[in-house]
Amino acid sequence: MKLINIGFGNMVFANRIIAIVSPESAPIKRIIQDAKDSGNLIDATYGRRTRAVIICDSGHIVLSAIQPETVANRIGEHSVGVSGAEDSKLD
Repeated sequence: MKLINIGFGNMVFANRIIAIVSPESAPIKRIIQDAKDSGNLIDATYGRRTRAVIICDSGHIVLSAIQPETVANRIGEHSVGVSGAEDSKLD
């Protein structure tokens, strides 16, 4: 199981992430409000501006104060590192 740092030491399982989006559009704002109303919102911004909205397959919505591109890069870096380590074990 791969944990991805979403800022301030908070982690999310990479295999549970469906989408990483910007919070600027009206539909995403509605998703955030619906999650808040239903108790499925996790605010990991520590009071800072929300820059990324992480949608999980469990229906939870996670707010992060780091850019969506940064979260995506961390997922990509983690995947490459793990696959490279596995390949070296096979040799």
